[in-house]
Amino acid sequence: MKWTWIILALISGAFLPIQAGLNTKLGKSLESPVHASLISFTIGAFAVLLYAIIFKQHISWAGLRAAPAYTWLGGVMGAFYVTAIILAFPRIGPALTFGLVVAGQMIISVMLDHFNVLVAHQHNLNLQRILGIVLIVAGVAIVRKF
Repeated sequence: MKWTWIILALISGAFLPIQAGLNTKLGKSLESPVHASLISFTIGAFAVLLYAIIFKQHISWAGLRAAPAYTWLGGVMGAFYVTAIILAFPRIGPALTFGLVVAGQMIISVMLDHFNVLVAHQHNLNLQRILGIVLIVAGVAIVRKF
């Protein structure tokens, strides 16, 4: 079962630079990265709605009302991310863009794990995790250099 989620996460990660390239091309066609982001989110929302209808996914209206206000920031962060990637992708290239994305994700993820914020299981910061982050940042620096 765990392998299913590992493969799903890997495929999702592989889609990100492709999505960025497609959104960047759309932004150039529209002469507006912001509108490309808006269209990307609209199509994505429609795709998720279609999935919910086909697979009979029901929303918990009580859960929606009870959700803390800060949980709505996920959508704002997603909009920032997609728009920032559309802007960065053609200027610094896919490898550096996503190297920095991965570095940022790992740094924050390790902090969230350590402080048990927004996570299911706490993982304390240790030398191995710090070394992993250092290696990721070093990899980004090498990609940038060459």
